[in-house]
Amino acid sequence: MSEDRYAYPDYLVETAWVAEHLQDPTIRLVESNEDPLLYETGHIPGAVKVDWFTMLQHPLRRDFIDQAEFEALCSRLGIRNDTTVVFYGDKHNWFACYAFWLFAYYGHENLKIMNGGRAKWVAEGRPLTQEVPTYPPTQYRAKAPDASIRAFRDEVFRHMEQRLPLIDVRSPQEYSGELLHMPGYPQEGAQRGGHIPGAINIPWAQAVNPNDSTFKPPSELRTLFESHGITPDKEVIAYCRIGERSSLTWFVLKYLLGYPKVKNYDGSWTEWGNLVNAPIEK
Repeated sequence: MSEDRYAYPDYLVETAWVAEHLQDPTIRLVESNEDPLLYETGHIPGAVKVDWFTMLQHPLRRDFIDQAEFEALCSRLGIRNDTTVVFYGDKHNWFACYAFWLFAYYGHENLKIMNGGRAKWVAEGRPLTQEVPTYPPTQYRAKAPDASIRAFRDEVFRHMEQRLPLIDVRSPQEYSGELLHMPGYPQEGAQRGGHIPGAINIPWAQAVNPNDSTFKPPSELRTLFESHGITPDKEVIAYCRIGERSSLTWFVLKYLLGYPKVKNYDGSWTEWGNLVNAPIEK
């Protein structure tokens, strides 16, 4: 792979590309935010809303919607199996990457992230609208869940015991146990602070430019991870608090750097930090 080229550049598009394709019927823009009310204040014309909590989470279990529910969601949004779905959102594209990851989990093939997210689109003075679009429903058919990109706690235990790479993408204060939750989010903490034994702290923010939240160049990303011993030949699991920040790191490793074996542990610290008999380090 060239030092100045992402491994799979087609999975990342710029705001200018999105602006040029606003009328393309083969593309569906999806806004997925942490703030559940932000979409209604204005969104990219033609974009539909996918709320990570009310639309992607099972109402009773701590899990995603199942395959049939995912098919129903895509059908309601007018997404076909061959539709190119472009995700963007607030908070540095955390939840855009989270939604992208779930779509990949159910086998949708044509996926992209808008580099820089909603904030970059707004900063460039590009148009927003409060008009909520409607599209003809489809008969979407998902594939069976892709186990190769999602890690559950038993696999994390095995990774820990075999000293395979675990990346904790949270802040240093969360990693050290100084904080039981992400700064500003005390309701989403855990009983214990710290990190999974052996996990390396590579905060998600180190992968993006601080001025506009676009992804850093390939050479900088490669240096960032390889300097911590995270190389493409290894099986990697990333985690954070609930899987949203680590989905961004997963996207970087899998699509921008081309790591073939990388998973997102969406149970993350809200599960591990509350598990009985699960070891931690501080």
